[in-house]
Amino acid sequence: MKKIAILGSTGSIGTQTLEIVRKEPDLQVVALAAGTNVELMERQVREFKPVLAAMWSEKAAQDLRERLADLPVRVVCGMDGLLETAVCKESDVLVTAIVGMIGIRPTIAAIEHHKTIALANKETLVTAGHIIMPLAAQNRVEILPVDSEHSAIFQSMHGENKERVSKILLTASGGPFRGKTKEQLADMTVEDALKHPNWSMGKKVTIDSATLVNKGLEVMEAKWLFDVGLEQIQVVVHPQSIIHSAVEYVDGGIMAQLGVPDMKLPIQYALFYPDRRPMDNGRVDFFKLGQLTFEEPDTETFRGLRLAYRAARAGGTLPTVFNAANEKAVALFLRRKIAFLQIPELIECSMDQHKVTGHPSVEQILEAEAATYAYIKEKFGE
Repeated sequence: MKKIAILGSTGSIGTQTLEIVRKEPDLQVVALAAGTNVELMERQVREFKPVLAAMWSEKAAQDLRERLADLPVRVVCGMDGLLETAVCKESDVLVTAIVGMIGIRPTIAAIEHHKTIALANKETLVTAGHIIMPLAAQNRVEILPVDSEHSAIFQSMHGENKERVSKILLTASGGPFRGKTKEQLADMTVEDALKHPNWSMGKKVTIDSATLVNKGLEVMEAKWLFDVGLEQIQVVVHPQSIIHSAVEYVDGGIMAQLGVPDMKLPIQYALFYPDRRPMDNGRVDFFKLGQLTFEEPDTETFRGLRLAYRAARAGGTLPTVFNAANEKAVALFLRRKIAFLQIPELIECSMDQHKVTGHPSVEQILEAEAATYAYIKEKFGE
């Protein structure tokens, strides 16, 4: 029996993880953590019966306690609650499906308690990869990627000599606005940006896909996960989203992982690695598919990717600023306070005004995040 804890159980990755648990009798949920969705958390606790449940606010936690008064579950809240979930003594694996830099401290705590990490939280490695990866190595903890692209790279390296990797081919669907000009993007609405052609994701990640910021975050994450230089990571736009990413080796051979666009496959692979379990998801039909196509990303129109490379090259606290500014920009866009093209503009001006600190501690990372939030609040009044 493999026992799992989930940070972000009510989100897209969290709910899909629980779909897998329903079908696999040798998986058991022992701890759940979420933000404010008390109703869904109540349903999850009643179904999966964890020993621990965490909500972000005390108000939500108290509401949950009252709803679950008939069950023997302990309800906690805040960062302390996330930390308790991360180190829950009953768990073997921590699924980090929470969104944002809030995932850094719980991930560190879980590693220090020798929990296997099923990583779906990009921000942890984007902003603190220089802390996380050495700590995982020191504690001999496996970090198993859940992102479809990073899972594909991980699978393509399985059984291979990592010293013989020449290049990582990180695929991108191109999002809902692939092929559009800057002039066309100026009129794009929230509804337009949320119409992803292939993937079903949360709102924030879907907007990030539309700006190509998501691919920029994945570039930074891949750098740390696979210990490669930025010059070894090539983004390839692949509209069909069948090749989820690939690895080129020094002899020119390329290993790729293919499959239908379905996040449950990489989630399940991480939960059962190195085993593969049957899954009743769709299958690729090459005859119906007909062709696979590839394009170079348009970094002039979609500047989020270019800004991500700039942040990654500078390192230090600049990736934190990139990430924090994007979080706020996406939130402003979703609230219709800024236009779509203002997202990269806001990221760039936030990066321009920041003085980079090299090799930052967790405290300095969080300070850079707070300073970026304060700058944007001053600039936009919220």
